[in-house]
Amino acid sequence: MSVVVLELGLGEAAKSFQLEKAVCSHGFFMMPPNQWDPLSKSLLRPLRLDTTDSDSDSVLVRISQHSWAPQSLHVSVHYPYALTPQHRHSLLTQVDEDRSFDGRVFRSPTLFEDMVKCILLCNCQWPRTLSMARALCELHLELHTQSSHVLLSEAGSTESKTPISGNHNFIPNTPLLKDTKTKLKESHILADNIGEDDSFQNCKTCLQAAEELYNIGNFPSPTELAKLDESFLATRCNLGYRAIRILKLARAIVEGQIQLTQLEEESKGASLSQSSYNKLADQLKAIYGFGPFTCANVLMCMGVYHVIPTDSETIRHLRQEHARNSTVQTVERDVEHIYGKYAPFQFLAYWSELWHFYEKSFGKLSEMPCSDYKLITASLIFPSAPFQILSNNQEEGKKKAQCPDNVKHEAQARRPWLSCQHWSDSHAMPK
Repeated sequence: MSVVVLELGLGEAAKSFQLEKAVCSHGFFMMPPNQWDPLSKSLLRPLRLDTTDSDSDSVLVRISQHSWAPQSLHVSVHYPYALTPQHRHSLLTQVDEDRSFDGRVFRSPTLFEDMVKCILLCNCQWPRTLSMARALCELHLELHTQSSHVLLSEAGSTESKTPISGNHNFIPNTPLLKDTKTKLKESHILADNIGEDDSFQNCKTCLQAAEELYNIGNFPSPTELAKLDESFLATRCNLGYRAIRILKLARAIVEGQIQLTQLEEESKGASLSQSSYNKLADQLKAIYGFGPFTCANVLMCMGVYHVIPTDSETIRHLRQEHARNSTVQTVERDVEHIYGKYAPFQFLAYWSELWHFYEKSFGKLSEMPCSDYKLITASLIFPSAPFQILSNNQEEGKKKAQCPDNVKHEAQARRPWLSCQHWSDSHAMPK
């Protein structure tokens, strides 16, 4: 298979940017179809050649930052045909990342993928969240292979159809709305290789990861999900009540009721302005099934950090790290008391503490094999007393994780892919 190696310059961020820290900054990097290789310190996943076309081919890309060229990211694209200039621009747009500071939070190539993954965090343990994300990627592969007997829906039809069987799915003909595109200031082609990328071939772990990704597919687009039957989707991907929320979100996007590009644009002014934040939050709350936790997580993915998504993991963290006797009724008041001084970057201050806690407990997460991701849960650390409160003496002797000094520079960062994300809603993963 031919490999094209593209280069994405980091600009001013090159002085401090580290791919490993930028990617392994939030639980979304563990969720399929993302695959982090801890040995080569590379990120692999499928990307669409054309984000405006749900029928566009997905290609496997490997993103690396080499020690001999730290000022740029190298994007190896594995594709049997020649890449057009439009394809190259689309791929680099999806990979383009935050260029400001170490307080990045990983996000997905599209806002839709982030939204769905935020839904998957609600009311379940982290292993199930990972399982549901994988199932959706497997479904995408089924929708695009002949062996799955894909049936095309009738042109112009708006009626929901019921799958004939578990192996029969429907792909609508409605065109996908355009997602946000970022102007690329620095990028060029390093090589058009007729053969294979040597560094990729020499990395056994990368090859295994590539095979794994080819077996599960990309994350499905709104058009690919919009006309699926609710009961089929719920059963096929073990989504439960989340299936109808995901379907209604996908249909609203396809029908133009939700404009992802507009939401992304409005988020640019919401990071510092409370009124802009409130307006954006109100728009998200109007989406079916988007409660406070999901909305706060989606806003965080969009680079807006005013509100901390609170759940049982937040309560555990406040009790364990801050000796606060928090409850469901008091947790929002408690996080405001502790993190309000960091406004408008409350989430980043909170997240730096929580991420430090998990790395202290489980080791460096970027070095963890993907087979162990499902083990990352506070219930394994505190199986009998997950909300144990430290005594004053213990608390005084405990070194706290500090909010990065340069956290407030994040307001200027516009980030497509390597920038933003969060976690779970129950007793599982960091939120």
